[in-house]
Amino acid sequence: MHCPFCSAIDTKVIDSRLVSDGNQVRRRRQCQECQERFTTFELAELLMPRVIKSDKTRVPFDEEKLRKGMLKALEKRPVSADSIETAISLIKSQLRSTGERELPSQLIGNLVMEQLRKLDKVAYIRFASVYRSFEDIREFNEEIAKLQE
Repeated sequence: MHCPFCSAIDTKVIDSRLVSDGNQVRRRRQCQECQERFTTFELAELLMPRVIKSDKTRVPFDEEKLRKGMLKALEKRPVSADSIETAISLIKSQLRSTGERELPSQLIGNLVMEQLRKLDKVAYIRFASVYRSFEDIREFNEEIAKLQE
């Protein structure tokens, strides 16, 4: 770590502490050259796999797109914001745990539907109808029948 005061390379850690929920480390450092002290924060960078879309193009994973899709399906439904964020975190964790660098968008869609099914059945049907491009009432009825089983 370079000293922000004199740009020296040699600094030592004086104190380390976990911050808030334990996902970040606060380090108090001292420059060996100028003796100035400063604070740094460390956060683990977890890389998400790239997404292979149905047209075979590859795009970076977009957490905001995932959130917007789920929020749209859950619009005006009695589901807490904490439950939604927990579901999003779980989906991201499942994607990272595959160990793959690239994943098909269908896998993400299926994970979203799985979480929505647990959160709210109406939101699940809403999302599934768009995601699977339902064309008539028969497809809605089939999906509702699966839910009732």
